Amino acid sequence: MTFKEQLLQGIPNELPSKYNYPLDANRAPKRKDILTKEEKQLAIRNALRYFPKDWHQELAVEFAQELQDFGRIYMYRFKPSYKMYARPISEYPANGAQAAAIMLMIQNNLDPAVAQHPEELITYGGNGAVFQNWAQYLLTMQYLAQMTQEQTLHMYSGHPMGLFPSSKNAPRVVVTNGMMIPNYSKPDDWEKFNALGVTQYGQMTAGSFMYIGPQGIVHGTTITVMNAFRKVLPKTETPAGKIFLTSGLGGMSGAQPKAGNIAGCITVAAEVNPKAAMKRYEQAWVDVLVDTLDALVLRVKKAQKNSEVVSIVFIGNVVDVWERFYEENIFIHVGSDQTSLHIPWTGGYYPVGLSYEASNKLIAEAPEIFKEKVQASLRRHAEIINKHASKGTYFFDYGNAFLLEASRAGAHVMAANNIDFKYPSYVQDILGPMCFDYGFGPFRWVCTSGKPEDLDKTDGIAMTVLQEIMKSAPDEIQLQMQDNITWIKDAKKNNMVVGSQARILYADAEGRAKIAEAFNKAVAKGDIGPVVLGRDHHDVSGTDSPYRETSNIYDGSKFTADMAIHNVIGDSFRGATWVSIHNGGGVGWGEVINGGFGMLLDGSKEAEIRLKSMMFFDVNNGIARRSWARNDEALFAIKREMARTPNLKVTIPNLVDNQLLENLF
Repeated sequence: MTFKEQLLQGIPNELPSKYNYPLDANRAPKRKDILTKEEKQLAIRNALRYFPKDWHQELAVEFAQELQDFGRIYMYRFKPSYKMYARPISEYPANGAQAAAIMLMIQNNLDPAVAQHPEELITYGGNGAVFQNWAQYLLTMQYLAQMTQEQTLHMYSGHPMGLFPSSKNAPRVVVTNGMMIPNYSKPDDWEKFNALGVTQYGQMTAGSFMYIGPQGIVHGTTITVMNAFRKVLPKTETPAGKIFLTSGLGGMSGAQPKAGNIAGCITVAAEVNPKAAMKRYEQAWVDVLVDTLDALVLRVKKAQKNSEVVSIVFIGNVVDVWERFYEENIFIHVGSDQTSLHIPWTGGYYPVGLSYEASNKLIAEAPEIFKEKVQASLRRHAEIINKHASKGTYFFDYGNAFLLEASRAGAHVMAANNIDFKYPSYVQDILGPMCFDYGFGPFRWVCTSGKPEDLDKTDGIAMTVLQEIMKSAPDEIQLQMQDNITWIKDAKKNNMVVGSQARILYADAEGRAKIAEAFNKAVAKGDIGPVVLGRDHHDVSGTDSPYRETSNIYDGSKFTADMAIHNVIGDSFRGATWVSIHNGGGVGWGEVINGGFGMLLDGSKEAEIRLKSMMFFDVNNGIARRSWARNDEALFAIKREMARTPNLKVTIPNLVDNQLLENLF
């Protein structure tokens, strides 16, 4: 069968042969054995409902074995034989370009060059899934191939519930992931209900089909690291020869060495999984690999002496690096952590003193002992960071729940008031006041033709638009404009593309709309093929996350999720091609609600109307909420927007004199 025929077929007519798992694959860790006997039977019953009854006897035994071996039923037998990657949009069987674009984006998320655990349909973060199993993938692609312009596919945590009549102006796909009744949103609830096959963790852009490989986080990490060094260095000094120490080289954290090189420092990253480290090295995202602390110390001292810009990865545990650098009196200017601590007990964080293999064995066989070792490691990790911080290291939480889990482990990471953490979130110190409050966030696009020359053209269009906007931009956002102009100018040189022909930059509502409009005109003229627009959920308006995206909200509302819900609903009727809303993402299940979108630019006048309406709301919804929280930068931004958009009316807070409150209680 051809590729198109396989997509149109969906669940195959004949039972495929058993699957031979590739030995070199980066396998997802075995999940916790949490189901009772009755619940395991229910999990098998749930899985078998995708298939004809004639197959049940054989598949029941196989799925039971998968559940025992992996803690999940992935249905490996039904993984398609064709190569998984983002093909040009014209190669997908579909009744419209919108559906074809979504198929392209799904395949990009599952491309082995992009995905962390592609065999298990996990894109990044250890558990950020596109689908729960391969049957869901097959059915979804079939539905998209059949979809008309007046149908919408509704997806429940990876499961395609079906095509429903809608309208041409409605989203083609609506995605929810992990949306739980609040009292059933603890980590073990995810373990249980995911094992039952009824929910999944979509992360941010994994379960919403908008992941573009590590490039997406490279840009945000570059902006963060650049500004972290600006906070600690005199204006006359550059980051060259200065150390940024961190950990993790998975789907998201793998961006750190590349970002450090662009920022111009020495990046030292530790990664316990040799396959993950080697993958980044082979992709040229890492300059140097070392596997002993002695070799690491020698190489770092050489880099310091020569003021190098270099990324060095130690295959081992980052706690050992922090401790050895302290002994060697190696000064760390900037430090952070980007392990997947949103899933600390299932492979997101590996404890010091235990090998990668031994840790995985404990996860499967003695999870309570593993949890104890992780918490002991977090206490030790925090203790050595505190020692470095006392010597002047600027440490920030990178929104991966490091400080949250360290505090739960009893580590000394709390401020004197015993409410706040002693170290800031990077959003509190950098991205919140410098970017999000002004409306700047991760705008991204994918050239669906698959042609590198189309990406080059869009880079040029975006740079021209930003340069024109910068001429009249106020002083408050000149730095943000210049950083992003520099980024897009150097993007091709920095070899960012992994998977689809995609790009990202930070822009405000004005920048996003004007760039998108210029793209749409280029598509209309035939200069480039159709373009998919999107963003990371890690943005101005899409995410309510008290320990990350909304950590610089101080009016008490950072634990509410109204903004993210309004974002996805508002985007859906303003022209998005697809919308998504997730429980979890970045900092963990139950800790955040985030929403995203995708939009196809096909060169039509309708696309131009949609992009202007949706982009405006997608950003200003968040600025309005941030201004109501009394954030100075957001107040400036929303007042500026109201002055140039008469149809926008936002409630502005009346500020209160602090002295008025001091003696009230």
